[in-house]
Amino acid sequence: MNAGQNSGWIAIAGLGPGDEALVTPEVTAALAGASDVIGYIPYVARVAPREGLTFHPSDNRVELDRAAHALELASRGRRVVVVSSGDPGVFAMAAAVFEALEAGPGHWRELDIRVLPGITAMLAASARAGAPLGHDFCAINLSDNLKPWSLIEQRVRLAVEADFAMAFYNPRSRARPEGFERVLDLLRAVCGDDRLILFARAVSTPEEQLRIVPLGEASADMADMRTMVIVGSSLTRVIERAVGPILYTPRSASGLAS
Repeated sequence: MNAGQNSGWIAIAGLGPGDEALVTPEVTAALAGASDVIGYIPYVARVAPREGLTFHPSDNRVELDRAAHALELASRGRRVVVVSSGDPGVFAMAAAVFEALEAGPGHWRELDIRVLPGITAMLAASARAGAPLGHDFCAINLSDNLKPWSLIEQRVRLAVEADFAMAFYNPRSRARPEGFERVLDLLRAVCGDDRLILFARAVSTPEEQLRIVPLGEASADMADMRTMVIVGSSLTRVIERAVGPILYTPRSASGLAS
């Protein structure tokens, strides 16, 4: 089956951080034209039901099965939207779909597959706080489900040595509460206690909470799986205001505006 014979397609879509206003028009249009929506249970639940739309919710640890299911449905002529929160290309379903595509039957490669970007939690959290990612930064997923803990520690250490601001996804869960504490210990050992750190929980939802503290006052229980953690570089600073602080990193590596 080739693309000319098959009207099926896949859109791998980002639903943004939570607020419906932050879902892009492109994603909204794809959902309006879809026959099937596939994704992690709480993300599928964010899509409004309508006649002719079939939901396929599944657990969070079956990404490759979910991706293969989407590809197979599309190969049968279905119009499939695979949903992720945030952006689908940032620690989400786009890579899983392409892993399944590469390992799957050849006719899947003829499908119409599009990745529709969304506002990821890292950017939403940064915007709420100010501009802590205003200069060079990196993003690290602290989950060790798909990589060894030694690699996480190595990447954090090297990012600190390079003086990046760092955005941490999946900092702490009930299954691995000790990992984030180890990261905080590593950061304090290398950076000292004064480096600024942002805990941004459930950004753009009614449960949103933002907290900016120096590293010496940070504790692991300030984060959960709904929290984006952003650690500033050595240049990151706070502008204190009566209406709330602004956290930002200057554009120049010298710390002075160009």
